[in-house]
Amino acid sequence: MTYDPDFFEKKITRIFSEKKTILDIGGGLRVNLTRNSRFDPSSGWLAPLMERVDYKVLDKVPDYHPDIVGDIHALPLGNSSIDAVICMSVLEHVEDPLLAVREIYRVLKPNGYAFLYVPFLYYYHAEKSYYKDFWRFTKDAVDYMCGSFAKIERMPARAATTYSFKNDV
Repeated sequence: MTYDPDFFEKKITRIFSEKKTILDIGGGLRVNLTRNSRFDPSSGWLAPLMERVDYKVLDKVPDYHPDIVGDIHALPLGNSSIDAVICMSVLEHVEDPLLAVREIYRVLKPNGYAFLYVPFLYYYHAEKSYYKDFWRFTKDAVDYMCGSFAKIERMPARAATTYSFKNDV
């Protein structure tokens, strides 16, 4: 696999260009401080793309004003109801990442996209009273977890790996 420094931007741009309903679990894009715990000024390039889509942030607690308060283990959405799911730096913090990925798959429409960012070699980074830090993921673990997806693209990124999935049901 050849490293592509533009993998993230290419995949996120594709999601926002091709899809209409986008769920950001945990708000990892950090585009709006009013709907997330952090804002990243470098995400400003997403602003024009976001105007064209129905973008929602889901978090398990209401503290940071997400659009949807819900548990990734039981997403409060119908089957095949979302065009794309973005889940960045979340799966290491959930008790059952296998169930979480099954839920992501369940809510994706046919030909939907999932963009996951998971750690492989990364330091312990729980946040007291908000989330714990349970897991690290190898290529084999992600292949097993995401076996239902029709296509998997991988890209190492620092001490994590970015994955892009296509749901070809």
